[in-house]
Amino acid sequence: MFTNSKLDSVVYYASDLDRTEAFYGDVLGLALERQEDDGTTVLMTALANGVTLVFFQGTPETGNSPMVVFDAPGGGIDDMVSSLSEQGVTIVTPVSHAPGGWAADFADPDGHVLSIYQDGELPRSQAG
Repeated sequence: MFTNSKLDSVVYYASDLDRTEAFYGDVLGLALERQEDDGTTVLMTALANGVTLVFFQGTPETGNSPMVVFDAPGGGIDDMVSSLSEQGVTIVTPVSHAPGGWAADFADPDGHVLSIYQDGELPRSQAG
């Protein structure tokens, strides 16, 4: 199910986006882009290996930050989450709207949260 997927992004919750932007931009020298989507401010920077660092305003807590995000390159996020659930995987957050698409969160056996992200232009299900 994840064999064609790549690590797409690492998502962090940051208690202060301005401070985060200053650190990653001024101190680390990364080019950050600030975006607004549905009233949510997001900081993003693409790294050379194709992985994007994403920062949302929020409280960083164990289990929610950082979060590893895999892409769903061909769509079908609903089917992927359904399959995970059928295999006994704990679904932390069902498929829901995310900036630019859809996302769902699930936990590994140790409780580490992983996520799937799908571009909003792709089909949510592979069924007809």
